Amino acid sequence: MSSFPASLLDVERQPGRPPMLRAETAGDATSWVAEHRDALRAAVAEHGSLLVRGLGLRDASGAGAVFHRLADELLSEKEAFAPRRTYADGVYSSTKWPPNQQMCMHHELSYTLTFPGLMMFACLTAPAEGGATAVADAPTVLDALPRKLVKRFQKEGWLLTRSYNEDIGASWAEAFGTENPKEVEEYCQANAIAFEWQKDGGLRTRQRRSAVVHHPVTGKRCWFNQIAFLNEWTMDPDVHEFMVDEYGADGLPFNTRFGNGEPIGKDIVDLLTTIYEEHTVREPWQAGDLLLVDNVRTAHSREPFEGPREVLVAMADGVRLADCSPTVEVTAR
Repeated sequence: MSSFPASLLDVERQPGRPPMLRAETAGDATSWVAEHRDALRAAVAEHGSLLVRGLGLRDASGAGAVFHRLADELLSEKEAFAPRRTYADGVYSSTKWPPNQQMCMHHELSYTLTFPGLMMFACLTAPAEGGATAVADAPTVLDALPRKLVKRFQKEGWLLTRSYNEDIGASWAEAFGTENPKEVEEYCQANAIAFEWQKDGGLRTRQRRSAVVHHPVTGKRCWFNQIAFLNEWTMDPDVHEFMVDEYGADGLPFNTRFGNGEPIGKDIVDLLTTIYEEHTVREPWQAGDLLLVDNVRTAHSREPFEGPREVLVAMADGVRLADCSPTVEVTAR
């Protein structure tokens, strides 16, 4: 990210809240962001995240214009776990997830070989209650985890298993951006993903990834994964019971395991979510807000909400896992 001095911006720091900047745009958010682009990116590099308030973003075209001023190129999402609406190339809706359920802390696409270094969120409609996109500092979370557990994940990594079907989550066609099974197979082979087609046309995949990485710029060790978020024990208990009854324990839409294939117990998932919560900062959305997140250094979540909520998302600054000193060999298992 840019080395332009973030000190030129008056960033507010308050306990329990993300770093915040109050913009004075005179009604032209796109021009203001273009003028302050380097300083904004430097602030994200310094703090890990930045909430910009006062931009007055009102529609998808305005949000998209701001995204494009902040990043040279927006990334297309691959291997999505749930569908999104596409507003324009690289501009998406938030993941479609039940509003009454928590989306646990995670790093976007941390199971891919190239993932976004920068996440951008624009709030067009703020919910009546809840719905914050909260953040947590990954090096701090890593330091708070039990050393024995960290050592195991460093040694083994984590395993993501997925069962694509037409009922729950993204279909394989939506996740891979093609309806051609051959193209899916070629993508999996190129990205260290084991795959198996099912008799009903469904697809099951397995991939092992590193749970701890080094930040590509600062070199700091970060807890970087979706172990808790995509684990079966973070599902609502009634949903979990239904899923197991409907698809079987090995047919869940997604699940996570230790890198050697052993199940991750509920006690460990509860521990991870507790430590995340202890280091979470949040600020309720206001319409027009922009949130910038360093996706490697900072995890993010989405809290339950009531009322309409429209938050647009863009991803940028692709980072290769190979450039983050992964602790395990990337394999399809």
